[in-house]
Amino acid sequence: MKLNFDLQTVKATEFGVGRDEGTGQAFVALPVDGEVQTALREITSATWEAMQGQTKDPPRYEASEKHGSVEYLHLPLSSDLVASIRELHEAANLPFDSDALADPSAVFCYFARMADEGGRRLTALRRATQFKGILKSRLLRLTTDALKLIEDQVFKLDNDFDLLVDSENVHILRPSGFEFAGKLQEAILQAVPKRIAVIQKDLAFVDFARVQEYALTHPRVRGVTIIDGPAITVTDGCLRRQIQGRRQQACTEGRSGSRVQAAR
Repeated sequence: MKLNFDLQTVKATEFGVGRDEGTGQAFVALPVDGEVQTALREITSATWEAMQGQTKDPPRYEASEKHGSVEYLHLPLSSDLVASIRELHEAANLPFDSDALADPSAVFCYFARMADEGGRRLTALRRATQFKGILKSRLLRLTTDALKLIEDQVFKLDNDFDLLVDSENVHILRPSGFEFAGKLQEAILQAVPKRIAVIQKDLAFVDFARVQEYALTHPRVRGVTIIDGPAITVTDGCLRRQIQGRRQQACTEGRSGSRVQAAR
């Protein structure tokens, strides 16, 4: 899989943070100097190199599967699961807020948005754990012949990002970071009725009321993809759709192993 962006011809680099606010989450931009912009581009390149070092054909992210802490996966930018990330990537103009870091505890992620010479855009995002974690430390600086405490607030950029977003795909390096920044659990629960409705059209003989009730309280349901991708996923023992008169059934299985039988 290729990145639909030229990392060698970056024309503009923007930095910002995501904040938890009373009305929800908000993304704002912050002014940064040239050195910070250069660092952000280098970190983005390192992220893409790390992804390519794992595989050049990343599998699709599946919310119902358990993924590694570092694992190159992808999702189409059109997926229901990436609504908030897509909104950030496609935003024409983000509001500038020079005071966005006044309350670091409200910051949940930081990001860089770039444009190349071809006008293509790339968004890189990282969960802000390390970014603001250094604030709890007492940092020293060597000046002339003595060590002195650094009184100013200091933030730390990571060595890579959790995910990259181009015009076609979300490239995921750390699934947990993607799930956190993308508010995955909320996205799953919001998508359940929509995906159930799609499946219902293909399996009219099944009453999915119990399946939907179960899925709305168990965001990570194993065995049937109801939130993204194909309307019907054939997996071992679950949601079998038969053609030409063979037996049909639909079920879903939770991580605990319990099974909800919808119909036969």
